[in-house]
Amino acid sequence: MGTAIGPVIIGMILSILGLSNMKGNISSVHWYHRKRVTEENRLPFGRMIGLGTVICGFSLVIFGCLSFAAEKTQIDIFIIIGSVILVVGLVTGLAMSLYAIIKYNKGVF
Repeated sequence: MGTAIGPVIIGMILSILGLSNMKGNISSVHWYHRKRVTEENRLPFGRMIGLGTVICGFSLVIFGCLSFAAEKTQIDIFIIIGSVILVVGLVTGLAMSLYAIIKYNKGVF
């Protein structure tokens, strides 16, 4: 259970931050990116960054739950499925966040 609780807690925190971003509160985003987003693009930027963060968070929660199931049942397929979900979720969420930064900030830097 010790190895499963960490990803679940981190995933829940990321999901809460992502939902906050989706409502237009982009205070958890780096100041440089907040400064470069115009006021009319603030909500779409927050929604896209937030959705990417929520996807990353949910994939961590699912991975943690499947890790717990693998720990209790001694069936390793849960770890494999959880790892695939984690990688796909993290790549998708980070790609969405990077796309939002490039689109609404006119570049990464």
